[in-house]
Amino acid sequence: MIVHFEMANEAKMTISPPLLTEQWLSILQDKQYLLDAAPEVLTASEYVLNQGDRQPQRLRELVESGDLEIVYAEDGYQQRLQTRLAKVNDEATLHQQLRIFRHREMVRIIWRDLSGWADLTETVRELTALADCCVRQALNKLYHWQTELLGTPTNNAGDPQHLIVLGMGKMGAGELNLSSDIDLIFTYPDEGETQGARKSLTNEEFFTRLGRKLIQALDNVTVDGFVFRVDMRLRPFGDSGSLVASFDAMEDYYQTQGREWERYAMIKARPVTGSEQDKKAVNELLRPFVYRRYLDYGMFDSLREMKSMIARQLHLKGMENNIKLGAGGIREIEFIGQVFQLIYGGRDRPLQQRPILTILDLLAERKLLSGYAVTALKNAYIFLRRTEHRIQAWADQQTHLLPKDNVAQMRLARSMGFGSWDEFATTLNEHRQQVHEHFAQLLTAPQADNEATETIALLTSSEEEIFAYLKKWGYHEPEQSQQTIEKLLNLHVVKNLSHTGLGRLKKLLPLLVQAAAGTDDPDTCLNRMIPLLESIMRRSAYMSLLVENTLALSQLVKLCAASPLISHQLARYPVLLDELLDPRSLYEVPGREQQKALLNQFLSVAEDTDLEQQMNLLREFRQIATLHVAAADVTEVLPLMRVGDQLSELAEILLERVLLLAWQHLIVRHGLPPAADKDDMLECGFSVIAYGKLGGLELGYGSDLDLVFVFNDALKGMTDGNKPVDLMVFYTRLAQRMIHLLNTVTSGGVLYEVDMRLRPRGNSGLLVSPISGFADYQQSEAWTWEHQALVRARCVAGDKKLAGQFSHIRQQVLCKSRTESELAKEVSEMRHKMRQQLDKSSVGKFDLKQGVGGITDIEFMVQYAVLAWSANLPDLMVYTDNIRILDALVATGKLSEQEGTMLADAYRYYRSEANHCVLQEQPAVVPEAKVVDFQQQVNAIWQRWLG
Repeated sequence: MIVHFEMANEAKMTISPPLLTEQWLSILQDKQYLLDAAPEVLTASEYVLNQGDRQPQRLRELVESGDLEIVYAEDGYQQRLQTRLAKVNDEATLHQQLRIFRHREMVRIIWRDLSGWADLTETVRELTALADCCVRQALNKLYHWQTELLGTPTNNAGDPQHLIVLGMGKMGAGELNLSSDIDLIFTYPDEGETQGARKSLTNEEFFTRLGRKLIQALDNVTVDGFVFRVDMRLRPFGDSGSLVASFDAMEDYYQTQGREWERYAMIKARPVTGSEQDKKAVNELLRPFVYRRYLDYGMFDSLREMKSMIARQLHLKGMENNIKLGAGGIREIEFIGQVFQLIYGGRDRPLQQRPILTILDLLAERKLLSGYAVTALKNAYIFLRRTEHRIQAWADQQTHLLPKDNVAQMRLARSMGFGSWDEFATTLNEHRQQVHEHFAQLLTAPQADNEATETIALLTSSEEEIFAYLKKWGYHEPEQSQQTIEKLLNLHVVKNLSHTGLGRLKKLLPLLVQAAAGTDDPDTCLNRMIPLLESIMRRSAYMSLLVENTLALSQLVKLCAASPLISHQLARYPVLLDELLDPRSLYEVPGREQQKALLNQFLSVAEDTDLEQQMNLLREFRQIATLHVAAADVTEVLPLMRVGDQLSELAEILLERVLLLAWQHLIVRHGLPPAADKDDMLECGFSVIAYGKLGGLELGYGSDLDLVFVFNDALKGMTDGNKPVDLMVFYTRLAQRMIHLLNTVTSGGVLYEVDMRLRPRGNSGLLVSPISGFADYQQSEAWTWEHQALVRARCVAGDKKLAGQFSHIRQQVLCKSRTESELAKEVSEMRHKMRQQLDKSSVGKFDLKQGVGGITDIEFMVQYAVLAWSANLPDLMVYTDNIRILDALVATGKLSEQEGTMLADAYRYYRSEANHCVLQEQPAVVPEAKVVDFQQQVNAIWQRWLG
């Protein structure tokens, strides 16, 4: 139970609405719907009642204007206040008119809220819009008057400077409540001084004076009340800091002295004033401080401390009745959302939004919180915020305390739609209980706080003690593993760890040792994980990730035990550890459209002009997607043929994006080619042709891409930009740009190695072939091996019409009439040369790819069959992958069903074994006894066709 309420004897209690005076009746009499709503509104808000009693002429104007009945347009407040302030020429009148305007609009907002005409979304939006409007227009007036007196602040280039007001907290998020104060920070773009007055001031002096006047205009209490209470404590250095700071000073502060709680506060920062350019600049300045590029698991310790601080406050007197700060209150819901924003927001731009309800929906969509939890938190938030508004609507006071006297309790319950305080309190407690349970579960990681003696033993005990420790945990070669640990602890990077880093290593190392002990070969598994541990010590947040999340640690151990390739990839790119957090998604491999959507989301954090970041994100995305495939592969969730399909699909999606990036760069510089559509790559006049493994949908983990580029040379003319070029030059530069994006080594490695040697005339040929020239070359100059390669060629990105032309050319070439004996001789000779150079078979050992009766023999037979018989059997050239071509050979009678099944089974088995060798980082050579049956049967068909 969160709150204990003493219940009134409500059966005897009634609350009568105030009797409407003649004055009220005369104002409302022509508006029956207002008369109907008045008892409910006036019973719940003494503030509205008093405003009508004291200022009847203002109430009459509000009613007659019709504003009570409508939702304002986006600029509704701006227009109304602008009209009111049009003739204001001094600060005293400005103060008065702002306060009168505020009272008018607060009456309107409260009325619409209490009468049920406005939902919570409208109410908080309107309150925020009112605050924005008052800040902007007060600042406009004050800036104008101050520049007339003191001159215009400028930078060194002479450009006028303006004050940018950052709305923080609920104002920044667009979630103000009925009696919120507003948290503000003042900043301006550049240093400089004022121009145009007798005495110049620095920009800081000018804006400090202006900022003080703005605070007074909003915050001072006069006979007319106040506009908004202003809190400036969130600025750099708090109360001891300057009232205003330049962009450079702010950036320096947050880069060098910003604290973790300030990141939490800055999530909701929103520029309220200033030009769009200045607003964008300040957002970009703050984003790197708030949102880190990597998943920020280093935040866990500091967020856990913040959580503890919140928990300690709950014990303060009166907190049990505080619906904002108490257990299960509004702040706990906001904290839950913002924890995930700080951790994931740098990698997931949509999570950089401010409204909490939007964030909760995104957390459910990304499965970071369960749908059940999000529904409970959203329902609680809406209920608590509505309760908060009704508490504050009574007297326009900034309070979050539930009332104590019986009359006030009954009034609140009735305004919330309950028949009694008991019913209301029960529902409120249910919401708060659920919120507090979710809050309590957040950041809970017993292993992170475990200071077991075993933790100390690994880092400080003798070799004998560590040996005994490893032996106790079941290590087969404890002496070897003890040496592995000793070698790690003697590394320079370990000896120079910070206090925080050393603490995290102390917690993580025994967890790794114990987790590896549960595998079939603990010594090998631990040995594979040590390079990873060494790598992440340089970014200790990843040590936190593994300490905090036992599921991530268990998946890491599982994958490292299964494959050294995966362990080496994780050590090389620790960012991939983020993918281990959710085992449900780790072994899921998205479909094509879902993968595209994920890529779009992944790249959304990069600015359009930041090519380096885009290139790194593309590489990171490929690594992540490949890890998912490998994880599903080694655990046999994904069958072999789907592995090739998934890796091929991934390459195609990335090629499409690389083509788009290269295209956008080129058309900005040179304009569009004739008949091209700048937004539709299906009409760009350029296509990417994939050969080899990508063309055959059999891409492997480390495969390069065999590509050929073609363009539509039927189009004539130049591009239409400021620097026009002819089409050959344009498309050549497009191809060069693509290769640069794919091949360039960045911190994320290369995206794909690209091999262009299969283009017409190989390395001496044009980088981009005109489609007509490509056709001529294939028909009259290409070698037989180039026609063999064409069997597995297909268009994977670019112009749709051009892809159709390529497909037609491919079919024409493949179905040419050929002499079978000559073809068999050429194919057999090519295969013999290849085997002589590449076959790694030896006595008792079989090279899965190059051995007699191996993978390449099956591929050559399929290619021979397509070239030999497609003229009369066109079904053979429909597909580019070997398995479906084998199916076609059975369907056309060129292979018996038994032979076709055998070849397909052999091909799958060989590839599966080869794939396993890749994952184990071993040569694709197996004992001959494992494959002897397949080998002999494949070779028998080879001899029949090509021997």
